[in-house]
Amino acid sequence: MRPPIPAALLAAVVLCAGCGSARMDGADPSAATADRTAGSAVAAASSAEHSAPNGPAVSARPTGSGPAPIAGATAATATPAETAASGGSVAPIAGSVAQHANVAPVPAPHIVWDPIPFGAKRKREMREYALRHYGLDTYRLIRPHVIVIHYTVTPDFRSTYDTFAPDNPDPELHELPNTCAHFVIDRAGIIHQLVPLGIMCRHTVGLNWTAIGIEHVGYSDREVLDDSRQMRASLRLVRWLRCRYGIAVRNVIGHNESLSSPYHHEDVPAL
Repeated sequence: MRPPIPAALLAAVVLCAGCGSARMDGADPSAATADRTAGSAVAAASSAEHSAPNGPAVSARPTGSGPAPIAGATAATATPAETAASGGSVAPIAGSVAQHANVAPVPAPHIVWDPIPFGAKRKREMREYALRHYGLDTYRLIRPHVIVIHYTVTPDFRSTYDTFAPDNPDPELHELPNTCAHFVIDRAGIIHQLVPLGIMCRHTVGLNWTAIGIEHVGYSDREVLDDSRQMRASLRLVRWLRCRYGIAVRNVIGHNESLSSPYHHEDVPAL
């Protein structure tokens, strides 16, 4: 589920333009070493940071629709900084609250909360994975620097969800936890959030420690580019995420560009 993303798709996605008065250069890659060592990108990135603005409108999926819950599994649980109360329900809306002080608010897209199971066992596996691969003793995604664009090679959202939800070893590296992405954008242009932004997802080797993953339902970059609803949703989501976290346009990349990212880090020699 990780085909290369040609430049054409990325060019369309990064055309989401600026962030008002936001810095367009994002964070300095030199902060990456401190992030991995200390596990705290907030402290290493900037002294001029403040709490993020209100998150997007996140709604729970109506009863009886969307993926059925997996028996015996525990869905991802957001921290207070990752949640918003709405009618008694809790939905994750953010990870790190760090943001450059000169970033103006950007309109947030509507996001449907469709969590995959991410309970204590999966978090422990993610922590162990991060320790093996990045030297980070945490499962948390702190102050992301990169957004990675993927397409799913699946026909719809449900099949994509069903790929990520079970916590089975992935078919390529045979590691736990299973792969996942933070967001999936379906053919109708609906943005589904599967995992809180404060939790790492396995979607890009070498970048999971600092990258947000966005999947687009489809079998090719051309198919995604030709879907106007999907592209509009992708532009809105990417722009909001970039501006919220001060991520530079150049750090919105396709999966096949991961090795050239200044934030790429991998402690497993075989990878």
